[in-house]
Parts: sequence; structure tokens; C-alpha cells
Amino acid sequence: MIVNVYTLKKPTFFRTAQSVNLKTAMGEITILKNHRPYLTFLRKGDIRIVDKTGKIETIKASEGLVEVLPGSRVNIFLRQSF
Repeated sequence: MIVNVYTLKKPTFFRTAQSVNLKTAMGEITILKNHRPYLTFLRKGDIRIVDKTGKIETIKASEGLVEVLPGSRVNIFLRQSF
């Protein structure tokens, strides 16, 4: 799965990942390969991205949007990351 993270100033993260865990307006979700298309608002909190080797990368994020597209593509649009 391809994960792209963008802020208002610049693209900040482009990786291949096993999973993405984040807080949405509806609660916490984990996105895996072949997740159904999805669009929702993000809440402030940690975004945990697990790469193919199992390494976890954490991004502290403000509000934003997450878009899951066919073909296992995830776009995360953040107001700000810390």
C-alpha cells in the first residue's frame, strides 16, 4: 500500500506500508492493503504507519482528511504536523 502525507506547506511523507492507524471523526481505524475506498475527517493525534519490515513511524498530526483510493493508495492531508 502506498501512503502519502501532505501538509499545507509541502508533501512530507511518501512510503510503502503494511498498515496505517489513525483517529477519525468516527473513531480510530486501521487501514490495510485493499481497504475499501473511504474519505473522512481526521482528529488531532498520532498517525502510526507500519512499513513492510514492521518498523513503526509516528507522525503527530493536527486535523485533516484521509482518502483511501482503489489500488491500495492512502492520501493524508494535514493542516499541520509536529
